[in-house]
Amino acid sequence: MLNRCPVVHFEMPYDDVGRVSKFYERVFGWTMNPLGPESNNYVLAETTETEDGRPTMPGRINGGLFPRHPERPAQTPLMVIGVEDIRAAMAGVEGAGGKVFGEPDLIPNFGLYVAFQDCEGNPAAMLQPTV
Repeated sequence: MLNRCPVVHFEMPYDDVGRVSKFYERVFGWTMNPLGPESNNYVLAETTETEDGRPTMPGRINGGLFPRHPERPAQTPLMVIGVEDIRAAMAGVEGAGGKVFGEPDLIPNFGLYVAFQDCEGNPAAMLQPTV
């Protein structure tokens, strides 16, 4: 039997970092932390209290926002699923009728990340944490 893999993060694209940050801060009280150009202008979205970067309350997750790129198709909100072995999970996606998009990227201080599409065409991503 497979281990259950939890949803550990969410991601959404943005066109205007200032506008989207103000929106989520004002409407939902999130803390938005832009990481800057050295991190591809990714913005961490803290939706709940954390300790060492991890949510302190069970069942809660944080997320992030990434700049939309016109040359990349179908940029939509994604759930990010935590996996123990990203290569095995990639093989599982392909074997079950999904499609993996490229090779895993190393996100410093977070882990290996790769996007995929499930058998119904839904976009998602997976992360093998390094910490």
